[in-house]
Amino acid sequence: MKPDCDLLVLGGGISGAGVALEAARRGLRVTLVEARDYAWGASSRSSKLVHGGLRYLQSGALHLTRESVQEREALLRELPGLVERIGFVMAHRRPFGPGRRTMQIGLRLYDHLAGRRARGWASNADIPWLVPGLATDDGASLYEDATTDDARLTLRVLQEARSLGAELHNHTTLTALQRDARGQIRGATLRGPDGFERSLACRCIVSASGPWLGTVATLAGAAPPRLRPLRGSHLLLPLWRLPLARAVAWRHPEDGRPVFAYPWQGRLIVGTTDLDHPDLGTEPRIQPEELRYLLAALAHSFPRAGVSAADVQCTWAGVRPVIASDQPMAPSQESREHLVWAQDGLVALAGGKLTTFRRMAQAALAAARPWLPALPLPVHHDILPAHAPVAGVPLRWQGRWGALAGQAARGALIPGTTTRWGELRHSLLHEQVRHLDDLLLRRSRLGLLMPGFAADLLPALQPLCQETLGWSAEHFRQERDRYLDRMTTTHGVPA
Repeated sequence: MKPDCDLLVLGGGISGAGVALEAARRGLRVTLVEARDYAWGASSRSSKLVHGGLRYLQSGALHLTRESVQEREALLRELPGLVERIGFVMAHRRPFGPGRRTMQIGLRLYDHLAGRRARGWASNADIPWLVPGLATDDGASLYEDATTDDARLTLRVLQEARSLGAELHNHTTLTALQRDARGQIRGATLRGPDGFERSLACRCIVSASGPWLGTVATLAGAAPPRLRPLRGSHLLLPLWRLPLARAVAWRHPEDGRPVFAYPWQGRLIVGTTDLDHPDLGTEPRIQPEELRYLLAALAHSFPRAGVSAADVQCTWAGVRPVIASDQPMAPSQESREHLVWAQDGLVALAGGKLTTFRRMAQAALAAARPWLPALPLPVHHDILPAHAPVAGVPLRWQGRWGALAGQAARGALIPGTTTRWGELRHSLLHEQVRHLDDLLLRRSRLGLLMPGFAADLLPALQPLCQETLGWSAEHFRQERDRYLDRMTTTHGVPA
């Protein structure tokens, strides 16, 4: 009997999205399921950076830096308006390294891998012109990386996969794995958002479930590589509070870890922490000590700014599924490489980073070849399928929506934002929105960017949700209360 699909992908973050797209581009019949919402985990709670991994050079991981730089440059070429260059100023403060000479050597190699020169140097006398108020001891090194909207990048990849025939289902959980007479995994039992279960037969399963890989492994009766879930927390401030025109990086005075602040969508991101997060049963949120740590970082490099907790508009924390080395080392010293593990028709993908999602997907499919013998080699060299430009639509919307930009980029701008009402309508109609946080935290970022978690927008949003989703007034009220409670708990500023 022909299976329902060739490949079942578990996980709707950037890793799973990459696998679904890469498989669909090779002609496989793909089904992807996500237990919560697309990009619910680290793929909407990252530092929003598409970076080449400059710090990996310090640990000797040249291959990882090379791979990351190459993927960064490809994303910049293919997704203008969604992935954009940003200049960095790396302030040198004693006694933390690296010093000027070491940093410039590393940046020379960084530029060589990227095939373009972006490095530079600023003296202490230059700093007030580049970054007013920035404290330095030995000037600053200049370089470039890139930034993105991580959730929209994930959704754009999923959109491309769906356009090639992939079936996508969010709020759908795995309850059991099914095996054939030889013990090979050949299907799964899934519970949809309606509460009903169904069986789906497939040739192979790829689990890209991030730190929750252990749950899938338990169902499979397997013991995959051990993960070390690490929490990274961030602050979002109004940009007027610390009006930076470029990204600034420096070493934290307490432990020498790299921290940063940079402008993003008209606001300022400050990050990040790197702490063990063993309790996966609760949604991650910033802890009071992390808030103090990041504010201390700002006070160290911008001592005259006087930024306090009262200036923080909102926060977020994501959990990185890092491969455990089982060595007594600090979280920041763990490798960010990805790892692929395969057994009995189940392929597990873990670790890695946002920038290299395409390479991770290719590695997962290579490991799946024993169960997908007809899988063709990739014949495309671009990360996403190319589309003709949409006439009259700015790059921002073309990068975010691709071929659908003409449909989505309609209507007036929502006051104080760069989001159009047409984008919300399009998401409500076509992107499987089931809760308000799906719409305001991931389809758009209005819940983070607007004051008060966009509470003032909700009355105008109610008739749109009732029209497109069929919600009653009571249903919307319940969703509103759920959303505001969740935002206060998970994205608020701890006391």
